Amino acid sequence: MKIPEEFEKRIIFPVGEKIENEYFSGTAWLSVLVPPETTFNCPTFNVTFEPGVRNNWHRHPGGQILLVTGGKGYFQEKGKEARVLKEGDVVKIPPDVKHWHGAAKDSWFSHIAISTNMQKGDAEWMEPVTDEEYSKLP
Repeated sequence: MKIPEEFEKRIIFPVGEKIENEYFSGTAWLSVLVPPETTFNCPTFNVTFEPGVRNNWHRHPGGQILLVTGGKGYFQEKGKEARVLKEGDVVKIPPDVKHWHGAAKDSWFSHIAISTNMQKGDAEWMEPVTDEEYSKLP
């Protein structure tokens, strides 16, 4: 699926390259805005999801911040209700909180993902969000 021109024009950061790993339920793109390094210690990425695409459950030992820049999506912590996300929303995810995020079924979705306190380690990827879990979302 090609990113709709009107959506791509609205997001302000580059879409980047297609993500080629098993941690997403479908096609997503990643652009490195601030590479991993030791001076600032907060790698920052633009992530764009096709409609219905989400990442697996995962956690960040140092926490993560999401800045929603386009479309509609979801964020969910394990054991809590999913939160609908829209442009301008900010999500602060504490260290080691199991969660997932991704696009709504009918919308493209883009966010800036900031990995914080990277000295504590890289993300730990876990099981996929099931279609049954995802289908219960509003």
